[in-house]
Order: sequence, then structure tokens, then C-alpha cells
Amino acid sequence: MNIPMESLRELERERGISYETVVDAIERALASAYLRMINADETRDARAEIDRETGAVTVYAQDVEIDEETESKTVLKEWEDTPPDFGRIAAQTAKQVILQRLREAERDLTFGEYSGREGDIVTGIVQQQDHRYTILDLGKTEALMPPAEQIPHERYEHGARLKAYIYEVSRSSRGPQIKVSRTHPNLIKRLFELEVPEILDGVVEIKSVAREPGHRSKIAVASNDRNVDPVGACVGSKGARVRMVMNELRGEKIDIIKWTDDLEEFVANALSPAKVKEVKIHADGETALVIVPDYQLSLAIGKEGQNARLAARLTGLRVDIKSESQIKAEKAPPVEATDVSEAPVAEAEAPAQG
Repeated sequence: MNIPMESLRELERERGISYETVVDAIERALASAYLRMINADETRDARAEIDRETGAVTVYAQDVEIDEETESKTVLKEWEDTPPDFGRIAAQTAKQVILQRLREAERDLTFGEYSGREGDIVTGIVQQQDHRYTILDLGKTEALMPPAEQIPHERYEHGARLKAYIYEVSRSSRGPQIKVSRTHPNLIKRLFELEVPEILDGVVEIKSVAREPGHRSKIAVASNDRNVDPVGACVGSKGARVRMVMNELRGEKIDIIKWTDDLEEFVANALSPAKVKEVKIHADGETALVIVPDYQLSLAIGKEGQNARLAARLTGLRVDIKSESQIKAEKAPPVEATDVSEAPVAEAEAPAQG
């Protein structure tokens, strides 16, 4: 039986699969097939040899001795023992090896394509959802979205198209494993890059992102061109650009904040839409005291503290918010209490008897 060597060389040219690698793999597989065929025990081994010119297959049987400590094999005797009906088995084996190598090559190509895309955004079609993963079809391969990376209360219906952020690409026995996220803060960055040309061009830069997925996000933006308003560029005409991002995130609210290296001003901006009267950065450089008008206190803190929390994440500071009334109460001198125990006691006289 002869292996079609020209087909293997064509495989190398078209698919980039090494000719020698495939031939070596077929030889090992043929040796294993021979041992199964004769039902060999551990004292018998074999090697197969393929003529690189003609493709002729020769099988050599071996008597071996195994070192129990190192588990290494020593060949005691070798002889040719190609079975007369080995052609069919050889053809089947060669076909299986080639198909396996093709699958491995495709997996390597896919891994190579996506391993360089960590931090990128992809569009997938929802294929399956269970308690472990939501599976997205990316075309050539699939991506897995674990529950922790899914937006709370967001439903992923079969066949729906959605964008996700690639945060990990690794190898597995089944090929490349691509993990994606809908909750990652950088998903916001990538979505704005798609909608705002000024970001892609480097004119506008997203400096910081704070996010509570599915509820609200804040992004801090700066301009590298004094003639370009970074907030206006991200909002777009009549809010069109930011609305596209919000729609992709299914209604998640987004506050766009102007970034500045003046920390006091940045903290005040970060608490938008609340109006801030004064910001004081503590000496430790890690805490900001924010003073707001009384009527702005609840807005500055936000529902369940959300606005203050996001502002703290956006600025990287601990944000302590107080109203003007609270500050005045803290500054007012304490009222001195009278010590009753030391007060003079007036003694009442009994009325005189007539």
C-alpha cells in the first residue's frame, strides 16, 4: 500500500501544514494500528516507515525490554512484519491522521486570530444558554460568556445578535476557548470607539470608566484638540451617538464627564448631574470632601448611593458628601450645658402661723 505523498505536499502548500509533521504522525499511527491488529503485549513494539518518494509503507516489529524505574524501552530485536492486508488499515489510518491534523491546523489558525484580539469587541449570535455559559456563534468559532460576565436581568434569546468584549483567549483540548463579557468596563470604551470617530482618531480620549452593569455608567473624556469638545463629540447631534451605545446596552444610562487634571474640578464634574458648591481634597490625597446645597444632597448621593459610588470609582478617590447645613452644624460652637448638681438650691420657708 502506498500513501499519496503528492497529496500531503499539496496539503502543506494549501493549508500550511508541515509535510514532515504529517508523515511522522501517520507513521506513529500506523505503528499503533499494527500493534492493535496483532493484539500485542507490552514486550512488543513497532515502528512504521513511509518511503518519502514512493509512499510505500513498511512495518517493523520489535521485541523490547522496559526499565521499570525509568519506563524507557530498549529494542532487543527488530524485523519487518508488514501484514499482507495492511493496505486498508493504512489508508483508513492516514485519512484519520490527515483529518485530525486539518482540525488542529484550523484550531491553531483560529487561536492565532483571536489570541491577538483580547481587549477587542466582537458581534455574536446567541446559540445556547444554560447555567454555565451563554454561547455566542462568532462564525468560525464560538465564544463563551459565563454568568458573572452577563448583565443582571438581561435576557439572551436564541438568534439574537449582541456585542461582547473578549477578555480571555486560551487553548483547550477542543480548540481555542474564547471568553467574552457584557459587564466589563472596557466594553463601554469599545462601543464608543465604534460610534465616535474622534475617539478612534485619538482626538478624544476616554480617561476613565466606572460602571454598574445594566444600571448606570460614567465615563471621563478629554480632548487632545482645544477646538473639539470631548463631551459633545461623545453625545453626538441630538444625543445620537450616546443613544446608540445605550441601545446596545439595552437602556443602561451613561453620564459623560469632562476629565481634568484638577482633582477638585474633576470630582465636582464626576458627581454630575448634581451641582457642587465646593470640593476639598484631604492632605492624604485619597479623600475628597464635597459640599453641596441642601436641595442637591440626595441627587449627589444618588439612589442607594449609586451616584457617589460611581464618582468615587471614576476619580479613584474616597468621596465624602455633605450638605451646607451639615457643615454649618459641625462648625457651630457647642452649647454649654448647665451642671445641675452644682446649681444653688433655694430653700423654701414654711409660712408663719397666725
